[in-house]
Amino acid sequence: MRWHLFLGINREIAMNTPSYKPSHQTGMLWFAKDLPNICSLAGLLAALLGIYFSILQHFSIAVIAMIWAVLFDWGDGIIARNMKGRTKKQGEFGEQLDSLIDMVSFGICPAVFLLSYGQFSAWYLPGAFVIVATSAIRLSYFNVFGLVDRSTYKGLALDNNVIVFAFIFLFERFFSPGIFSIILYAIFMIMAGFNLSSLRTPKFSGAWFYVLIGYTVILTIIYSFAPLNN
Repeated sequence: MRWHLFLGINREIAMNTPSYKPSHQTGMLWFAKDLPNICSLAGLLAALLGIYFSILQHFSIAVIAMIWAVLFDWGDGIIARNMKGRTKKQGEFGEQLDSLIDMVSFGICPAVFLLSYGQFSAWYLPGAFVIVATSAIRLSYFNVFGLVDRSTYKGLALDNNVIVFAFIFLFERFFSPGIFSIILYAIFMIMAGFNLSSLRTPKFSGAWFYVLIGYTVILTIIYSFAPLNN
C-alpha cells in the first residue's frame, strides 16, 4: 500500500514539473494542417497519380504527375523556410513526412513506371528493385548525415532523376517500345549509380525553383498533347 502511495506521489510531482510533457499530446491531423505539409501531401497525391496512370499505361500523363511531384517537393521546403511562427515539432514532423513521401515519389513511382513500360515482364523486376532500394538507402543516409554543406549533396539527389527522366521520355516516340524500354532501363540504372556515388552535386534552390516551375509548365503542355495511350 505504501509502495503504491509512493509511486502516486512521485507521478504527481513529475506531472507538475515544468519539463514534464505527456507523450502524443498533439493530434496527428494538427500537423497535417501545416502549410508546408499540405504541399508535401499534394506531392504525394501527384506521385499516386503517377503510379495509377503508369499502371494504366497512360505514360504521358504519368510523367506529368511525376514532374509535378518534384515541384511540390521543392515547394514544401521553400514554404517551410519562409514561414514564420512554425514550431520545432512542426519542422521535425515535416522532415519525416517529406522523407516518406520522397520514397513514394522518387522510389516506388519510377519503379512502377519501369515495370509497366516493360509490360510487367519479370526481366524488369531487378531494375525496379534497384530503384526502390537505392531510394531507401539514399534517403536513410541523408536523414542521418544530411548535406555535405549548405549547398552540396553527396551523390545525385533523387528528385533530379525525375527531372532528367521527364526530358528523356520526350524522345520515346523516335524508338520502338522494345528499344526504348531497354534505354529507359539503362538510364534508371545509371542514375541509381549516381544516387549512391560520392559525387558532389549542387543543391538547387533560390531562382532554380522558378526555373523548375517553367520546366514543369512546359513539359505539362507538351505531354498534354501526346496520345493518351503513350
